[in-house]
Amino acid sequence: MTFADFEQIWFTDFEFSAPPGDRPQPICMVALEFKSGNVVRLWMDELRKLPQAPYRTGSGVLIVAFYASAEISCHLALGWPLPSRLLDLYVEFRNRTNRDGLQHRASLLDAMGYMGLDAMEAVEKESMRQLALRGGPWTAHERRALLDYCEADVRAIEKLFKRMLDDIDVPRALLRGRYMVAAARMEHIGVPIDTASLMTLRENWERIKGKVVERVDPAHEIYDRTTFKVDRFGEWIRRRAMPWPRLPSGQIRLDDETFRNMALLYPEVVPIREVRESLSQLRLANLQVGQDGRNRVLLSAFRSKTGRNQPSNSKFVFGMPSWVRGLIQPVPGTGLAHLDWAQQEFGIAAALSRDSAMQQAYLSGDPYLMFAKQAGAIPRDGTKASHPEKRELFKQCALAVLYGMSEDSLAVRIGRSVAEARELLNLHHKTYARFWTWSDGVVAYAVLKQKLHTAYGWTLHVRGKVNERSLRNFPMQANGAEAMRLACSAATEHGISVCAPIHDAILVEALLVDLENIANTTQDIMVAASAAVLDGFPLRSDVTFVRYPDRYDEPRGRRMWKVVWDAISQIRENMTDLSPFLDRIGTLPAHDCAPAPSYICP
Repeated sequence: MTFADFEQIWFTDFEFSAPPGDRPQPICMVALEFKSGNVVRLWMDELRKLPQAPYRTGSGVLIVAFYASAEISCHLALGWPLPSRLLDLYVEFRNRTNRDGLQHRASLLDAMGYMGLDAMEAVEKESMRQLALRGGPWTAHERRALLDYCEADVRAIEKLFKRMLDDIDVPRALLRGRYMVAAARMEHIGVPIDTASLMTLRENWERIKGKVVERVDPAHEIYDRTTFKVDRFGEWIRRRAMPWPRLPSGQIRLDDETFRNMALLYPEVVPIREVRESLSQLRLANLQVGQDGRNRVLLSAFRSKTGRNQPSNSKFVFGMPSWVRGLIQPVPGTGLAHLDWAQQEFGIAAALSRDSAMQQAYLSGDPYLMFAKQAGAIPRDGTKASHPEKRELFKQCALAVLYGMSEDSLAVRIGRSVAEARELLNLHHKTYARFWTWSDGVVAYAVLKQKLHTAYGWTLHVRGKVNERSLRNFPMQANGAEAMRLACSAATEHGISVCAPIHDAILVEALLVDLENIANTTQDIMVAASAAVLDGFPLRSDVTFVRYPDRYDEPRGRRMWKVVWDAISQIRENMTDLSPFLDRIGTLPAHDCAPAPSYICP
């Protein structure tokens, strides 16, 4: 397919206002048809009268936009049919400039400048954006100014299209555009939030913090009130003889990855990490929840170098500390299904490398146990129950390989000597020799060709000094993103209410009577999507259900959730008159969240 195959090509842009967490309210729209030069300019009252877009949206017409999920969101807000064929120049610009170790800014102004094209001055563009965000009423002069601004963007998109069109792989670009439609649909739905509990947390968070610290660190060994003291923490780990990783300078490593790894080895680190993460990162006021109780954020599709979504951690409930996910609660009569690709990176590595032993391990249902068996560390009749420690060691080794972890880092992760970590990695090399030949080939190809790409053309451009770890990991992460995009596109087109993509998982919503059938259909779609990306090799998925009135239960955050709500209960007990407070917040949730049942697709 080429651009000449389309009967019409329409460039389009909307101006809209969107309070945090709410759906957009279109203000105006301008569209320009490429071949005829026809221009359509419409103000909000005219937009709302139209049952469909002022341009055709069937398969013979191409709609072109820059960051098109915004335009599709306006289609959804107006109840218009969605385009069958969409080209997003933002995505194609990102694909063109996606470099290892360097990310170009990717606004329309940035793209125009990069391509050597004239565009509106940044100051003028910002002033018009603020005028749109201000909301109405607008004067006649302001209306004309906003429509002129909108048309200027449309004409900029036309210029950019002309400059880029010869280098665009049309079929794959349309596939990426298809996902931007899905992203808009997911942003339109959002994640259901228990707003009464959120309000309780927001109103009491400053008081909660001190009580949470008291629960976790009652002797003030680490904290001074709510301040983490590095010297006290150093003394705390010394008394416990923990081999805590250090920087070359000798200072204690305080990054979250180190805390996460040490928490796997030492359970007493878990609450310290949870509290530290919550006190330093949690900004409950930033969680974007609309008036209808839905957490909606810009998914920032294709923003990461692997092509994954990159929504704001401070605005997205799944970007916050894990215990905050307890705020997710289905509305009455509905439920949620969390569908997670099982051992996705391992399966992708097995498929792409065509390592038959690795594929056998994945298809066994427990690749980590099978790895240990294949390496001769566990007898063939061994099970997860009979050899839990061995399985865990081989699991950590398999994950370390996929993330490019060194033997020193693996030693810390498993709490063993460097020599033992080295032996585990050697066993991986011997057991999965073909995988390693392929992985070495990935690095060589990247250096020689100066790029890597996925099955459907998402490209990483390689320049200068290479990050070998990043290059080895790119095929797994980026092809996993391709499978996610295909699955979300197909699911939303099937009419499934997808609330959000979450790395390698999908959260869907349905009426309780339909929930299991919807989950089964989504799993079938995920299998088909993975097989399409991996040349016929299917990935399985796990599903966890959350049925109203239950709330989302994140095992990693269960302890912290209870600590927080125990602290709130203590605050309530100390209040002299609770009735006005309770009138505002409603009923507090239960302290304990029972885990929802899990079903694994065979």
